[in-house]
Formats: sequence, structure tokens, C-alpha cells
Amino acid sequence: MLRRMVPLAAVVAMTLTAACAQLPTDPEERAEAEAVNDPLEPTNRVLYDVNMFLDDNVAAPVAEAYRDNFPEWFRTGVHNVLTNLEEPYVAGNDLLQGNVHAAADALGRFMINSTFGALGTRDAAVESGGPKGHKTDIGITLAVWGVEEGPYLMLPFFGPSNLRDGSGRVADYWADPAGVAFAAKGLGVLSSVQMGFDTLDNRTTYLDPLKEIRRTSIDEYAAIRSLYRQNRDATIAAARNGQSQARERPPEIAVPAAAKSATGQAGAAGAAAPPPGVQPNAVEFIDPKN
Repeated sequence: MLRRMVPLAAVVAMTLTAACAQLPTDPEERAEAEAVNDPLEPTNRVLYDVNMFLDDNVAAPVAEAYRDNFPEWFRTGVHNVLTNLEEPYVAGNDLLQGNVHAAADALGRFMINSTFGALGTRDAAVESGGPKGHKTDIGITLAVWGVEEGPYLMLPFFGPSNLRDGSGRVADYWADPAGVAFAAKGLGVLSSVQMGFDTLDNRTTYLDPLKEIRRTSIDEYAAIRSLYRQNRDATIAAARNGQSQARERPPEIAVPAAAKSATGQAGAAGAAAPPPGVQPNAVEFIDPKN
């Protein structure tokens, strides 16, 4: 049931966001909003505040409790299993993008880690000198096909996005091989469990980076918008490049420096910069680890 609600919630969120949108009336503010591809900024900022309230009072405390009460080896194993379950989905998008070698890498990693990696709890592919994992999704596939990103959106519960990536997130419901396999075996509940652990794993990974962004930023909303767009631009560039850097992970964003520069330069929000982001989480715009 939870998995069925996600695409519907994303559609409703995008619809409500667009419906509530108003461009600033001041000419300079309006021009600035258009320059950073954020014509819905007033509404987006309200939704950002709502998301941060929920994060401060629900998501972050749960993630901190998880990090504090479970050993690192356990959390790493959970992370590896979740990453392994995504590999067929990654491979499918690689094929749609025309990246045959990257798809072969993803499927090879899935087979090796599912067997020699103790059902995915270890990254046996990397341990044996094989390719590292890479991230891609339907939003990236649409970008490779030439679909424009559309306006920047801050989605309720889901966080930073845009019209193209939000639509891709809806399509994810039907495109995730793991979810389809669970449903075919009458194990749909496992799909919901996977989603819950994925959200927890993501939020735990970004506990410290998000704290640093919020601590060092004059305008954290602008910083997060900039980092999200930089991250997506870099991931799209990697896909268009055939994931040539899939065997060596892209450089990480230096969070404090990026956050500081992003806040004072709203017009540079779309500038090219490092790595990719992960999934349905308000802080998926950075990738501290694979």
C-alpha cells in the first residue's frame, strides 16, 4: 500500500505546487527567480520550511537513533543490500540511455554481490577489483533523451526536484524491477520495507552534510537548490558520457565551500559541479558515499 501511495503523492505534490505558484511582482526579484529556474520560489520556500520542520522533528531524530544504536558494520550491510537491489533498475536506465557497457557493469555487480557478496551485504564486486556502483534514474534518462528539466520544485515530503525529475519519480513505481518481482511473488510488503529502509539509510548518510550546510549557509534554501541542480547536471553529464567515470567515483562536493558560494550567488545555481544524488529524500542532492 505504501508503495502505491508514493506515485500518487508525487503527482498531487507537483499539482499543488504548480497551482499555488506566484512569481514575484518586483521586476528584479522576478528576473532573479527566472534566472535560477525557480519561478515558484515563494511557494517552494514555504514547502521547504514544512519539510525542514518534519525533518527536524521526525526524520533526523530517527536517523540519529539508528546511527547511534546500530553498529557501523550492520548499517553498511543494510546500505549494500539496498544498493544491490537497485542495480537492475540502474542497468535498465543505462540501456535506455544507450550505455550498454554501464548496464553490463550494473548487472555484473548485481550477480556478483548477490552471490559472492552474501546476498548483497558486501560489495564483492569492488573487493575483487570490479567496477564501482553508479547512480542513474528515469529523470536522468529523460534528460538524455532531450526532455527539459522544467521549473525547480520543492516537493512536500520528497524535497528538491523539478518537473522532469518529479515525473520520473512517478514512473519509478512501475519501473523498479525489485518492486515488480516482490509484487509478482505476493511479497509487496517487502517493497514497502525496502522503501522504508532506503529512506532511513539516505537520511542517516546525510545527517552531518546537511547539518554543515545549514550551519554555514546564509540562505540554506538557495544552497540546497544550487547543490541539487549541480548534482543533477553532473549526473546527466556522466550519463551522456556513457558513464565513463563509473569505474572511478565522481569527486565529492566540498559541502562547506559549496554551501557558502551557493548562498551569495543565486544566479549561478545551474553551474556545473560534482556528484550525484540518491532518491526520495529531501537531501538527495549530495552523495557522501556509495
